Amino acid sequence: MVQNKTQPTDTTPAAFIAAVEPASKRDDARVLDQLFREVTGFQPVMWGPSIIGYGRYHYRYDSGREGDFLATGFSPRKARHSIYIMPGYADFGPILDRLGKHKMGKSCLYVNKLADIDLDVLADLIRAGLADLAKSWPIQPS
Repeated sequence: MVQNKTQPTDTTPAAFIAAVEPASKRDDARVLDQLFREVTGFQPVMWGPSIIGYGRYHYRYDSGREGDFLATGFSPRKARHSIYIMPGYADFGPILDRLGKHKMGKSCLYVNKLADIDLDVLADLIRAGLADLAKSWPIQPS
């Protein structure tokens, strides 16, 4: 059975965030960490070398493939922050319309800096993503 490349690690999120460069991204990462903790109620766990995850879920597809993955989280990348909402963003247009400057991938939202977005709207988006994910897969604490 093939496993996900991205697995939980023993690196602490605090140590990872402390090493983020430039300092502006590090400051934003600290704000995001606090926001995700407050919204999810979960403690963070590093997934792979650069994703901070909050909560986890176990999936099993009809094909038989199964595994565990983070429920939501972010990665403070050098160019822009990647924010992960696992069900994707297709059904969250009304919330995204209020968010501010961003770009989207399938399950990833890209934000250059937190000053470009409304953090209260991001909190709404995280909650909506978790509620949507929980319809398919039970979410567990990290």
